[in-house]
This record gives sequence, structure tokens and C-alpha cells, in this order.
Amino acid sequence: MPLLHAIVLGIVQGLTEFLPISSSGHLIVVPWLFGWNDLEDPSIKKAFDVALHIGTLVAVLAYFWSDLLGYVRKGIRALWDAEARATFEGRMAWLLVLSAVPAAIVGALFEDFIDEQLGRIPLIALSLILFGLLLWWADTLPQRRHVADFRAKQSLLTGAAQVLALNPGTSRSGITITANRMQGFDRDAAARISFLMSLPVTLGAIVFKVGKLVVEGIPDGLLAAMIAGVITSAVAGWVAVWGTLHLVRTHSFAPFVVYRIALGVGLLLVWGLGWR
Repeated sequence: MPLLHAIVLGIVQGLTEFLPISSSGHLIVVPWLFGWNDLEDPSIKKAFDVALHIGTLVAVLAYFWSDLLGYVRKGIRALWDAEARATFEGRMAWLLVLSAVPAAIVGALFEDFIDEQLGRIPLIALSLILFGLLLWWADTLPQRRHVADFRAKQSLLTGAAQVLALNPGTSRSGITITANRMQGFDRDAAARISFLMSLPVTLGAIVFKVGKLVVEGIPDGLLAAMIAGVITSAVAGWVAVWGTLHLVRTHSFAPFVVYRIALGVGLLLVWGLGWR
């Protein structure tokens, strides 16, 4: 894989993992538009995917470091200490773990189906449009809840919605923000919870895929591209988290909806007219 391609895809992954516009969809669309075939080899695709997910995991850890330390400390103590379980940090730690269960189960059971049947350009385009419109509708609903109001019910409902993100074009952050807004969380809380929810599901995916990578080994000549992917996705991911949280404090998610619809319509035109 050329280093330039790795850098571009790392930036794409970092930005689109946290902006509600679909990272998996963009990682299919960008190579398709430019005619790159770097990820057509399954072994290269899996190895580079691990690198990109490590980068986005680093981004979330770096941004929420101080919060996460409290979650981990109180979350571990909550295993035996009732007082720790009653704290916001102790409760939140296990709610984030709980939110990852639905996607983890479905992803593990249907991995081959997802890889083989989903990810087609028309489906990505339609998903961008339809789930973009759903985000727009959810964003018009009343705001009444904050992060402290996140409970087991909300964790399971948003976690169940996260399953839909296994379809490229849906967007993990987009569908979880949508689910949170539908449950009445304000924009800042909806985005913050969504980003924190990426931690257990991303970590789980890394552990699952690293196991296979250890067995199969890193493809020849890919190490430099993987390092570039980790660095660029981490930097771009941190910028995306910071930028989104600052934006939604004063603005709606409308700009992301407009982008999703425009991209979806554009992709349908390019595909339908046979330009690619």
C-alpha cells in the first residue's frame, strides 16, 4: 500500500469515525472513487483495519483521559463496593460495557455476511440518505436529558441501535447520536455518550482482529502503512471529537445531514451513470 493512500485513509477514518457520516462507508467509497485497489486483498484489509481502529481508540482515550480514569477506578471498585456502584462514574463504566453487547454479538455471528453482502455502493448511498434524514428528525425533538441521566434502559436501546452501524453507510456515531436524541438527550450529551460508547466496541473489535492478525501475520510491506494509519487516524479522530463537541453546543446536526444527503445522491448518480 502506498504511504499516501495510508495517510489519506487514516485521515478519512479518524474524521468519519466520530462525525456522524459513516467511517466504514467512506473507507469503501474513497478507494472506489479514486480507483485504489489496496484493500481488495482480504489480509491487507484486515491488518490495515486493525491499525485504523487502534488510531481511533487512541483518539478517544486521549480526549476523555481524565473522565476515563474515574470510570475505570470506580467501575472496578463497583464490583464489590455498593457506594462505588451508586456513583455516576461507577455506573457509567458498566453501562458503556453493556452498550457494546448487542453489536458485539451480532458482529461476531454475522461477520461473513456483513463482509460479503453489505458495503455495495447503492446500499451505502441509500443508507447515508435515509439515516441522515432520521438524524435530522431526531435532532428536532425536545432536549431534556444530560449524561447523568444515562441508565441501563438507554444503554441497551442505544446499544441495539449501534447494531445498525454494522451496515456501511449507517454510521456508528450517527445512529447512536440519533438514538440518544430520540431518547431526549441534549446534543452535547448525545455526542459525548456516543463517543464514549466507541471505546468498548472498538477495543473489542481490536482484540478480536488482533488475534487473527497474530496467527496470520502482518502482510509483507504493510508495516509502514499501518503505522501511518495509526498516527493519522488518531490525530484526525481527536480533532473530530473536539470539533463535534464544540459545534453541537451552539449548532444542530444539520450540516452533517446535508453532507450525507449530498454524498448519497452524488454516489447514486456516479454509480447509476456508470462513471465509476
